[in-house]
Amino acid sequence: MGLELYLDLLSQPCRAVYIFAKKNRIPFELRTVDLLKGQHFSDAFAQVNPLRKVPALKDGDFTLAESVAILLYLSRKYETPDHWYPQDLQARACVDEYLAWQHTALRSACTRAMWQKMMFPVYLGVLVPPETLASTLAELDKCLQLLEDKFLKDKDFLAGPHISVADLVAITELMHPVSAGCPVFKNRPKLAAWRQRVEAAIGEDLFQEAHKTILKAKDLPPADPAVKERLKPLVQVLLH
Repeated sequence: MGLELYLDLLSQPCRAVYIFAKKNRIPFELRTVDLLKGQHFSDAFAQVNPLRKVPALKDGDFTLAESVAILLYLSRKYETPDHWYPQDLQARACVDEYLAWQHTALRSACTRAMWQKMMFPVYLGVLVPPETLASTLAELDKCLQLLEDKFLKDKDFLAGPHISVADLVAITELMHPVSAGCPVFKNRPKLAAWRQRVEAAIGEDLFQEAHKTILKAKDLPPADPAVKERLKPLVQVLLH
């Protein structure tokens, strides 16, 4: 059995892994795991990833969880072009710095913004207190400013003149609030120009393919009672 990737393209880390593998022509079998149906809680999936989260990788007898680890494993195993994860010590450190920061900063803010602004009220029928949403959007704005001032600065991409896995992770994160109608790039010409460069480097067709699920999330029918019950812990986490 060759490389298998367990993904749900509703998930930002899954989209980053999917785009990276596709862009670099890495052969893999796609194993779709439907998060909203709770398929990641199945005993069969737990054999691949006991953490019961996606993305997950299975390469023969070897299994791996966590999107950053998967991206770096793929870049090394398949010897992808150097710009994705540069050999240059300082360029690589810039990629590592962003990947370390984003977990509890931009990714967290983007996820909360999408769920509080769209998924909770539209999909789950959960009322989000206005002050909670306002606080989340303020945090998102703060993270966007840091993305511009601390990481992008005056460079074409986050780690230098070429796209890297840092840009791939960042752009897939930002598509979460974009899908919910948040004006992420409005009045941010530097960030908007960066987005255009990243999409061009990825390729428009692949970018749209990877994001069609999240961009149509607003059209999901209301969740059934079983899904609402299963997502109660997530609601509690993302509303506090």
